[in-house]
Amino acid sequence: MTDFDWQPLLLTFRLATTTTLLLLLVGIPLAGWLAFTRFRLKPVIEAVVSLPLVLPPSVLGFYFLLAFSPTGFLGERLLSWFDVRLLFTFEGLVVASIFYSLPFMVHPVQAGLENLPASLREASYTLGKSRRETFFRVLLPNIKPSLLTGIVLSFAHTIGEFGLVLMIGGNLPGETRVASVAIYDEVELLHYDAANAYALLLLAVSFGILVAVYAINKRWAIF
Repeated sequence: MTDFDWQPLLLTFRLATTTTLLLLLVGIPLAGWLAFTRFRLKPVIEAVVSLPLVLPPSVLGFYFLLAFSPTGFLGERLLSWFDVRLLFTFEGLVVASIFYSLPFMVHPVQAGLENLPASLREASYTLGKSRRETFFRVLLPNIKPSLLTGIVLSFAHTIGEFGLVLMIGGNLPGETRVASVAIYDEVELLHYDAANAYALLLLAVSFGILVAVYAINKRWAIF
């Protein structure tokens, strides 16, 4: 393992961590809105959020490729207005990963909020708490297992990305060559030892995270 390149693994965990943190900021408020809104087009919004669950990653990657290209609708404006280019950059991987892993954050949190008794919110309002205070200080602390599940699933799902990151980021060492792409490269080159090393490390990390989550959730369920 003296010649083993750790950079793809470090980049993978950096991408997963960044994506998960941003999903906390985006996914939790969205899940709260979906859990309690009576908006007539709610099913449409839920369908958009859930698209990554049913579409092949290559389909999403293809449309992101078109949208973010310098001649695409979004890519052209980002480049001309802000001098920002998302294709074949780490930032582009983050943007695509947020959309790709969004349902894995939103669905557990939304389900946890919907399963809370309505009396909990009503009691909070009766005590003079605002909607924001009720959401962040009353409701979210009561769905810790759902929050943990959303965080872990988002992180693990981002680690396992392949088709999407390959189409959006390509294979640039140190910039977009994540572990899943590195495994593909090593297999193509018949470097099975290197591919196995990447795969075993990802397997060990993913398995360890899942075991920890189940153990923590079981402990919370007891108390």
